[in-house]
Amino acid sequence: MSYHDHSHRLDHNKPFHPLQIAVLTISDTRTNDTDRSGPRLISLLQRDGHTLAAYVIVPDEKERIEAQLRAWIADPSIQIVLATGGTGITKRDVTPEAFHAVYEKEIPGFGELFRFLSYEKIGTSTIQSRATAGLANRTLLFALPGSTGACSDAWEGILRWQLDSRHQPCNFVEMFDRL
Repeated sequence: MSYHDHSHRLDHNKPFHPLQIAVLTISDTRTNDTDRSGPRLISLLQRDGHTLAAYVIVPDEKERIEAQLRAWIADPSIQIVLATGGTGITKRDVTPEAFHAVYEKEIPGFGELFRFLSYEKIGTSTIQSRATAGLANRTLLFALPGSTGACSDAWEGILRWQLDSRHQPCNFVEMFDRL
């Protein structure tokens, strides 16, 4: 894999702070038995020391996605939401629209960096991804494509590091008190 290794940027003199992360799979067809991307994210976040706060599957319906996001945004115990699915450009792909409806602030660099990393693997096909991220009520929200590969790429190339309190020169965790 061509992930950029950031392990040299971890300050092991600083403590690791596990985060409470909710995982949302957005799909009209996936069930608990057939979803692979949600469980991939769960496996990765738990491997790296974080806690799964919740896991839900909702259909590709803007109102249902927004309602789930708003419920988790209102829950002070949930710090991060990772969503997978619905970020393409078909009629049913409404995840970015739902996320934008709840953002207080967008984090455009996430989508830009995700597509940059994805380009190394899938070339120009990455242009079809509308991966996005933002902040609402001190909760960080990340919308990833629905493939397991894209979820792994986003976690290994970006989220693993930015959600690690030891990552230097900066990370999202150290900002929580100022959000």
